[in-house]
Amino acid sequence: MQIRKILVPVDGSEHARRATVYAAEFAAMVQASVLLVHSRMSIPPLLGQAAYDEVRNSLNARAESLLEPYREILRGAGISFEDRILEGPAETAIVDAVRAEKCDHIILGSRGVSELEGLLLGSVTRRVLQLAPCPVTVVR
Repeated sequence: MQIRKILVPVDGSEHARRATVYAAEFAAMVQASVLLVHSRMSIPPLLGQAAYDEVRNSLNARAESLLEPYREILRGAGISFEDRILEGPAETAIVDAVRAEKCDHIILGSRGVSELEGLLLGSVTRRVLQLAPCPVTVVR
């Protein structure tokens, strides 16, 4: 099986940083590109258009800022990559993106920013392991 595109979800955590470093090394080894993704919260449809636009712009600006250190890791390693800001529950957004973008592999951190969720693995990581249609590498 040839690995052409690796999805790397990030959330601002140290685990996500380590997963990105690992993904950069792995991508270089197998000559794959990386799809860097961050899932932000959904915006309630009850807001008026002006409020909706303001909240969306604020969330997107925060997501762009969050993605930048991970972009720097991939740029520094000379890895071809794209990035996406997704919306909704992270595990669903990740699995949907894998399918839509035809990714061959997922590399993600063992825990996210919330250390309270999950016992041994983060809850998003556990759900991705259950739902993913491709191989998953979990980085500690």
